[in-house]
Amino acid sequence: MIRLSDLDTCFEGVIPAVIATAGADAEPNISYLSHVVRVDDDHIALSNQFFGKTAENLRRNPCATILLVDGRTGAQFRLETLFAHSRTEGPLFDLVAAQLAASSAQVGMGLPMRLKGVDVFRVLSITATPTLAPDADAPPPAVDLPGFARAAEAIGAAPDVAAAYDAALDAATTLIGADGAMVLMRDHPRDALVAVLGRGYDQGGAGADVPFGEGVIGLAASMNHVMRVGDLGRVRRLGAAIEASREPEDRSRRIQLPGLAGALSQMAVPLRAGSELVGVLFLESRRRLAFGRHEEAAAVILARLLATAVRLAEGRSAAPSRARTPSAPVPADSRIIRVRCHAYDDSVFVDDAYMIKGVAGRILAYLIQRHLTEQRDEFTNREIRLAPALRLPGYRDNLETRLILLRRRLEEKSAPIRLVSAGRGRIRLVLDGRPELSGDILGDRPA
Repeated sequence: MIRLSDLDTCFEGVIPAVIATAGADAEPNISYLSHVVRVDDDHIALSNQFFGKTAENLRRNPCATILLVDGRTGAQFRLETLFAHSRTEGPLFDLVAAQLAASSAQVGMGLPMRLKGVDVFRVLSITATPTLAPDADAPPPAVDLPGFARAAEAIGAAPDVAAAYDAALDAATTLIGADGAMVLMRDHPRDALVAVLGRGYDQGGAGADVPFGEGVIGLAASMNHVMRVGDLGRVRRLGAAIEASREPEDRSRRIQLPGLAGALSQMAVPLRAGSELVGVLFLESRRRLAFGRHEEAAAVILARLLATAVRLAEGRSAAPSRARTPSAPVPADSRIIRVRCHAYDDSVFVDDAYMIKGVAGRILAYLIQRHLTEQRDEFTNREIRLAPALRLPGYRDNLETRLILLRRRLEEKSAPIRLVSAGRGRIRLVLDGRPELSGDILGDRPA
């Protein structure tokens, strides 16, 4: 006996399903379906975007035959169904709307297709249809629960935000099977996300912006819902065209978000601490249909653990730290590091190379300015958090995460300026030369 729970890969939307209805004159009508969702083992839901004839037939005759196709094997299954009811709101409606938005992002549509409603059908029978299906790719292994427990322990015991991020990215790649994984921070007060750390990517990307609602990452944030895409093969040419049109970052002040070469599956999971959105955990794989409902469940648990750990670690870093210490004098004949700041977007250039902008840019300028005026290179998170010139967001400033982002960006650019940890709640500015600060200095700006 075939159950709906046996057909998970048929609900990924890789190969469109088909619905057949009959009119009052018994003439059949065939339509393709954009989305089919399993509600439980007795019901499925269809996005209500039917052509007029299908909707008219269902009003007259609630019986429908639906053909589902397994996106991995090509196997086909015929479902005899009976229309039950429609929904225009609620969790099921939100789930289908999120899937529709993910599909729109997958094919490059700027605005997601509008969902009118969700029609629920009771499944009367399921029959396998004989097909010449190709051999299936090997399914991903089941989630390693003991390994996942160890990862949860590592995240919970992390001494700081950086260690929590590292433990989560380790779990995403080794336990969930992602070939690439990335953590993005919510950037208050803007409706945007900023890339912080990644694994499995050839290029860096710390500081890359993703606006809310853009692509699967931005949609996961704006809709506060997991976004899964199982087959990216059909958008390769579109992605290549976008890539070719990008301006160099020195001119555009836009850091490119890293991408996994040959990625076929993506999943974006909101990082939530309680009801608060902290950021997004983004996973990619080179396998089609790599992230099923079991992988999604594991990623949701991982995201919850990480968001909670980040909030706890941020709180610990706000505690007072030890007193300031002076820095060693820089030899007069050291190389000059030219640092220029621009107030209109808080961007910072180092030796004419674009480095970072926004809050992270203000922090970098602040540290260099304090080094020059006070002859010190060690700073506490507390004093940075309280500095009026930085104008840090009053609610959830994410300072620890912003410092990780800035540190990683400087490393990726091989800059002559680095940030290193000097103990809990403290950082040290390391300079390979003598900085000269120019442009819109923080102290000269209006509050």
